[in-house]
Amino acid sequence: MLRAQSAWPDRPIRLIVPWPPGGSTDTIARIFQPKLSDVLGKPVIIDNRGGASGSIGAIEAARSAPDGSTWMLAYDNEATNQTLFRLPYKALEAFAPVSVVADGPLALVAHQSTPYQSFQDVVAAAKAAPDTISYASSGVGGLAHVSTTLLQQQGGFSLVHVPYRGGGPAVQDAVAGNVPLFMSNVVIISQHIKAGTLRPLGVTTAGETRHVPGVRSFAQQGFAGFEAPTWWAFLGRAGTPEPILARMREALTEALADPAVRGKIEEQGADVRASGPEECRHFLAREIDRWGRVIRDNNIRVDS
Repeated sequence: MLRAQSAWPDRPIRLIVPWPPGGSTDTIARIFQPKLSDVLGKPVIIDNRGGASGSIGAIEAARSAPDGSTWMLAYDNEATNQTLFRLPYKALEAFAPVSVVADGPLALVAHQSTPYQSFQDVVAAAKAAPDTISYASSGVGGLAHVSTTLLQQQGGFSLVHVPYRGGGPAVQDAVAGNVPLFMSNVVIISQHIKAGTLRPLGVTTAGETRHVPGVRSFAQQGFAGFEAPTWWAFLGRAGTPEPILARMREALTEALADPAVRGKIEEQGADVRASGPEECRHFLAREIDRWGRVIRDNNIRVDS
């Protein structure tokens, strides 16, 4: 066993991305993947396992052998899924947290063809004609869905949720104008905001963010205390030998510290965190508890 651990990695490493290609989790994974492969000296192979708001890939990762051959880059859905779905695992028992890789704002954007010039325009239109305006998200139960539901409940207006099987398919329809509104992390929409195709109406950080300059947060637009940043976390399988976990932590930290990697992630609309494992564990526990309470208190369901 000691020899096997000291020789790790001795084969290609699988990194499960529980979302289809083209979404933010896939984008961020592919930014640091080449450098992580270089540092470890073995190929890191991204395995896209989309479906059921990230839970299909997460279930597979939770069932993998704790030998360092399989890892997962989790999205914020991992926290909300713990309350919304009946899963065959508990995240903090099934996984060994390695690092909060990055976090960033969610933004509500409108297609350029819509009449909505501000978030207040959306609220007024939705109050005048409830359940007639649609908004897209990357999936049922994700932070984009849950936080938008909370906005509606706080503001007394009602939108129609259109969930997709990931951010990639959702952004395609948003850019095409097939859905008027889209609540999304900035990573997959920043280029479309810059091009003027998608018009940002508000962000979920406490105040304004450098990633969407000039756009006020929802907290600044009358939703006091509202804050819901998105995030990505690197997780291993619980029970993986500590020397292997330590080696992966070192390699991931080195990869994320690379100026080119950091620059590419941040220019996409996220901030590199590269936290330690204990900080990651405490962060996940807080997110599961925080959004679990919001989901229960507001009766948010997978069909809402």
